[in-house]
Amino acid sequence: METAPTYLVVIDSSAEARVALRFAALRAAHVGARLALVHVIRPPEFMHWGAVQDAMRAEARDEAAALLDAMAQEAETLAGARPATLVLEGDAAPMILDHVRGDPSVRALVLAAAAKGAPGPLISFFTGERAGQLPCVVILVPGGLEAERLESLT
Repeated sequence: METAPTYLVVIDSSAEARVALRFAALRAAHVGARLALVHVIRPPEFMHWGAVQDAMRAEARDEAAALLDAMAQEAETLAGARPATLVLEGDAAPMILDHVRGDPSVRALVLAAAAKGAPGPLISFFTGERAGQLPCVVILVPGGLEAERLESLT
């Protein structure tokens, strides 16, 4: 049995992440795809006190889980299905690239660009020299899209 195609959304606390989530949830529901949310935490700097480092790592994972849970609830309301969630640890762009390469169900990586200013490091990474080597499409959602327009595009 073939796994349903997946729209993978990178989640952080930015307003743009909510726009990407909304687009991906509506689009996934429209085409019968699955939705997955990923958040990447940076590992804490090395400390001589391992217990402090472990506590910092646990706190970051708890915060990531809470963020993903809140966004998953929002996505479920939009799409009618609870998305999968994943917390990765490391440098965001390479970790996401490794995940996408290792999961053949990922049909699209969904990112949102800020309404103003530079596009951000993930967009630069995935639309730069690696763009031709990706095993899926990258969907860039303009962060300044009005909700009605966004819905009409899905």
